[in-house]
This record gives sequence, C-alpha cells and structure tokens, in this order.
Amino acid sequence: MTKLADRLARAITLAGPIPVSQFMAAANAHYYATRDPLGAAGDFVTAPEISQMFGELVGLWCADLWDRAGRPDVAWVELGPGRGTLAADALRAMARAGLTPPVHFVETSPALRTSQAERVPEATFHDDASTLPADRPLLVVANEFFDALPIRQLVRGADGWRERLVACQDTLFLPIAGKAVPDAILPESLRDAQPGAVLETSPAAVAIMRELAGRIAAQGGALLAIDYGYEGPALGETLQAVRGHAYANPYDAPGEQDLTAHVDFTTLAAAAQAAGATVWGPVEQGEWLVRLGIDSRAALLARAAPAKADEIAGVRVRLVVDMGRLFKAIAATAPGWPEPAGFA
Repeated sequence: MTKLADRLARAITLAGPIPVSQFMAAANAHYYATRDPLGAAGDFVTAPEISQMFGELVGLWCADLWDRAGRPDVAWVELGPGRGTLAADALRAMARAGLTPPVHFVETSPALRTSQAERVPEATFHDDASTLPADRPLLVVANEFFDALPIRQLVRGADGWRERLVACQDTLFLPIAGKAVPDAILPESLRDAQPGAVLETSPAAVAIMRELAGRIAAQGGALLAIDYGYEGPALGETLQAVRGHAYANPYDAPGEQDLTAHVDFTTLAAAAQAAGATVWGPVEQGEWLVRLGIDSRAALLARAAPAKADEIAGVRVRLVVDMGRLFKAIAATAPGWPEPAGFA
C-alpha cells in the first residue's frame, strides 16, 4: 500500500491545500489502525497503563452512581479503550460492588481491537456510537479520547481571521493561511485578537458529545470524560505530535505519530447541556481522584505489597500531581440521575 504521506502529498498537489482538521483526521486514522501505540515500546502512556488504581476508581465511580440511581439494567461503554486496561480494571471493581453490565467498545482500530478482546473477551465492538444499545441507560467512559479528534485552527492575520491549511512542497508538509473566515463564527471576546493568535475548535468533539449526551438524556445514564485541556474560549495553539515518548513536528510523517490537541471543556459542557444532559465539572483530575479515595486505595495496595510501596507512592504522585492539574474530568448525567461522586 502507498504510504499515507505519499497519498496526502499527491492529493494536495492535485487539489490544493487541505484544512488542518482533514490532515489530522487522515493521520490519526492511519496511525491508530496500524499499531498499538501504548507502553514503553510505543509512543505514549495513559493513566490506566500507569496504575490499576485509575481504572478501579473509574469503575467504582460508575458503580456508586448506578447504585444511587436505583440499580437499573445498564450497559457500560468505553470510547477508544486503548488496550482494554481501563475496562478490565473498572469491570473488576464494578463486579465487587455488584455491577456486571454488558460491555460495549467504540473502536475502529483492528490492532487495538485485538488487545481489547484479549483483556475483555465479552466486549461487543462498534465502529461508532450509532449502534450502541438504545433500550437501557448507558454508562459511558471516555479517557483521552476527545484529544485525538480532529481540530480546526483559525489564525488571526493583519487583515482578519483565516483558516489554517496544510500545503505540501517537495514532500514537505507545512501550515499556511487559507481563505478568510467571517468574524461571526468566533467568540465575540476573541475577534480583535492580536495578529498571529490561534483559535482551535473541534466540530467532531462537539458532534460526538451531543450525540452521546442526547442518548443519555433520553435513555438515562451518565458520561465521564477525562482528558487534558482547558476551560475556554481561549487562544493558543495546542496541536502536538508525540513519537517515541518525545514531542515531534506535527506536520512530519503523517500517520506515523500521534496527533492531539487540548480539549475545550467549556465547549464540551455546552454541547452536553444543549442535548439535554446535566453537566458536572470540569474538575482537575488530581482533585477528582483524591475525592474518590485514591489515597486510601494506594495505602491498601502498599500494605498488601510492602516491597512495592515506593512504586505505588510514585504512581500516585504521577496521577494526582504530575497529571493532576492539566488533566480534567467532566460528567454528563440524565435528568433525574443523582449527582456523581468527585465533582463537589
């Protein structure tokens, strides 16, 4: 098969520059379809791979909410489940609390589906959210999912705002300014920004949040999203590439490195509310984990395995302190469902 970079270069040469969103979507689709990017041998590590405590607390969060909602017949859903590590840990913790729901994974990568099926053999796979169960409440978890969805970038020039495009010159991909965009599509407070300012938006993230929040509002249940990001609207360029656990040029080697952007939690919250769900947060991941009892869980694990006490303390610091402020948690619940733990 022709390499993705060659195909993109040909397409741009024939039809002209493409939006950053189209470049990012094509790059990530190829990247995730062709490899397991996680772990020391991959490009990055996520919280569930750092410690079992993360997945266990997510599972207990779900079980607690389900219990206080009256223990309805629910389905458990994870978006972009990685290797299935979070799901395996969460399901184990939920089972101890009496919750053993059917499991549904929204995943398109053949490589990752193989890993997920090994860890969670009972899971049902979906290409997108449209085929998820419609006859019961859903408990949806999305950890480091929204950051990988394609973004648009708008750049302030001397003569107004323009959409950033990706051009190709001698097989080198580079960002350029495209056609002007109307001020009306920008938040009013940001329209008069200084030249060079960048505004990022993710229509794909908004669409997925609205779809799932609408399902939850109609069927019951909750959605928990954890990712790195900010409360917008805000200016700043956050598109980044990671390869071999180091940052790289996002326009190099499309399809061979992970492309992500910081998540605008304010926009996600507005999308969920517009679909009829009740929104909680965002709160910082560190604060959320402490409220859920990560300190007690870490102490219990250390007592059970004294030789690993220092290691357990170290991963607790990594989750609560190192990742604790940049990463945030947000929840959306169905009308009438109880307040989820960790948000107050």
